[in-house]
Amino acid sequence: MFIQVIQGKCFRHHDMRGAIEEWRDERAPDVVGWLGGTYGFTEDDVFVAVVRFASREDARQNTETREHSEWWARTRRLFAGEPVFHNCSQVAFAVDDGFDEARFVQVIQGRADDPDHLESLAAEMQELLDERPEVIGATLAVDEDGTFTETVAFTDEASARRGAPQNALTDVRATVSPSTAELRYLDLREPWFASRWG
Repeated sequence: MFIQVIQGKCFRHHDMRGAIEEWRDERAPDVVGWLGGTYGFTEDDVFVAVVRFASREDARQNTETREHSEWWARTRRLFAGEPVFHNCSQVAFAVDDGFDEARFVQVIQGRADDPDHLESLAAEMQELLDERPEVIGATLAVDEDGTFTETVAFTDEASARRGAPQNALTDVRATVSPSTAELRYLDLREPWFASRWG
């Protein structure tokens, strides 16, 4: 499993969504190994895409095609500045169902002192999230430099906040990120999704 995270300032929300849907409709059916993606904007106009592939090689082969290069050349111009990429071969699924029904997604990013420790905690996170019915999907992806991106999908924001009064992911953070600093939270209040199967 391989996850690529793309993020950056984007004020052209409608155009960006159109570009993502164009890729899904016209490119995705021909991309070997593409599994799906989670997308959205924060309130301060940060666009986040968490795209899943079966392998790093599948993702690489996609980016090397002429069709993708042309699409990216157009899409790149929608960002206000340089987008940031995280290419993550360390991937764990805490919950792998229900993403498409989510109405609120919180993305947590940080850097771990011990990246291997994060992946080892996936089973513990699964056990914890099993006790949180408002959580309907989660992934954990770690870049080579230790930067991690955790994506947690909720039925809705109100349920997420009720489930953990101090923060939607207080319990999750304590379990997954005991040795991290400078955590960043990206709330996607109108997320959308794409999948090879739907």
